[in-house]
Amino acid sequence: QVQLVESGGGLVQPGGSLRLSCTASGAFFSIENMGWYRQVPGKERELVADIVGVGSDGAVYAESVKGRFTISRDKNTVNLEMNNLNPADTAVYYCQVNTHRTIFSPKSEHWGQGTQVTISS
Repeated sequence: QVQLVESGGGLVQPGGSLRLSCTASGAFFSIENMGWYRQVPGKERELVADIVGVGSDGAVYAESVKGRFTISRDKNTVNLEMNNLNPADTAVYYCQVNTHRTIFSPKSEHWGQGTQVTISS
């Protein structure tokens, strides 16, 4: 069993900043990648950013957030620094982690419970 605990999120004015964090714990041998997705009502969940390595190496971003968001990873925790936020960033943000239970196991996908981010004046 793998648990993901998310923190951060909330209400901020346009142009403001927020930081999301997600920590994975439980039974796994390794983490393949960690990332953040977001979803608004009536739309499909979309990738915001994903990272394979540690630090900020191996990161990929949605075009809409490039230059504003920064994803980083420290061991089992992934952070998302969000700057210059605008109303279009309003969504529920989900942490997503792929793990391997053993060195021989295929990857397992895990999702956090989601955290609301609202950008409004």
